[in-house]
Amino acid sequence: MLKGKTILLGVSGSIAAYKAADLASALVKQHADVHVIMTANAMQFITPMTFETLTGNKCLTDTFDRGCPSEVEHIAAASRADLAVIAPASANIMAKLAHGLADDMLSTTMLACTCPLLIAPAMNTRMYEHPATQKNQEILEQYGWEVIEPAVGRLACGDTGRGKFPEVSLILEHILRRIALPHDLEGVKILVTAGPTREDIDPVRFITNHSSGKMGYAIARIAMLRGAEVTLVSGQVSLGEPPFVETVKITGARELFEQVTKRSPEQDIIIKAAAVADYRPASVSDEKLHKSDEDLSIVLERTEDTLQYLGDHKKEGQVLCGFAMETSQMEERARAKLARKHLDLICANNVKVEGAGFGVDTNVITMISPTDTQKLDLMTKEEAAGCLLDRLAAILREKRLAGGNETGSR
Repeated sequence: MLKGKTILLGVSGSIAAYKAADLASALVKQHADVHVIMTANAMQFITPMTFETLTGNKCLTDTFDRGCPSEVEHIAAASRADLAVIAPASANIMAKLAHGLADDMLSTTMLACTCPLLIAPAMNTRMYEHPATQKNQEILEQYGWEVIEPAVGRLACGDTGRGKFPEVSLILEHILRRIALPHDLEGVKILVTAGPTREDIDPVRFITNHSSGKMGYAIARIAMLRGAEVTLVSGQVSLGEPPFVETVKITGARELFEQVTKRSPEQDIIIKAAAVADYRPASVSDEKLHKSDEDLSIVLERTEDTLQYLGDHKKEGQVLCGFAMETSQMEERARAKLARKHLDLICANNVKVEGAGFGVDTNVITMISPTDTQKLDLMTKEEAAGCLLDRLAAILREKRLAGGNETGSR
């Protein structure tokens, strides 16, 4: 996701400096061009050669290095950067940047940067919580720095508290959110449902399906990376919650209906990717049902049809997308569902097609609207999510344009 992006990684004098090597490696794996700037104190904990080996670029350490006399190196580095991140950030570098002090390669370069700026403090708890450090952090935020809060736990000094270096995966998500994708969905509110529902039979057993939630989670994450304000209503899955997304956990179809419908009026786009049970036991036993020599029959009743409700109550200008997972007559059944539930778009897939079933990281979907059909090739679920969001964003723009024209004609 970071191919073609240049990232400055600042490393200051913290015991967590060695963890910056993992971050540099993670950025390179995303195909970013990574340039590391180290302070003199950082070099007491890890050598420049480590970063040079990982990134393939010279590590910048000396403001007065004459290795490239034709350019002012710290200004040139700042000009090339798509994003700058200091991780770890010591109390010292935070104080310098908050008060405009520039006396080494890292501080001079950062003061010359006009790109997005991230900073991940890592230090002793008492140092981090000191009023001076907290004030400096507030000043940095006022200057446009995004602060990645340190984690809580046992520190290298033996203390326990806030000040640990954040997880590399979290820092990476902050970076991806800022520059990985164009923010063409900025200001758009999107609600996504994902995963299976579970309908209890007794305290031990329930009815469910094979949905892993991967498709819905991919949609939520890509929408977030494109700047949308995302709410994810999720059944029970084994996936980690996507960062910067409001995640609402549900169990059954009734709970999903309640959580979705109370949020639906404020949404611009709703994407129903959850695999919701169509039926549930008409009564739930308070005690475990024990087996006997006789057959057991369970009476089922219809669950709430959330998608139908949303279609019947769709507000003006809102975009509604459903999913149809079939085993036969996929397009015919999906198109009938599109019309019956008043959808703007439906994504259909056949679980019998290789790569399009439950639990895999790929999908083969067909996007059907009232006016056209678009068949996508086998691709990752995140790639499919990008194609789906492109289509939904176009529908939203068309509706807003049509609404604006109607207002103007009146």
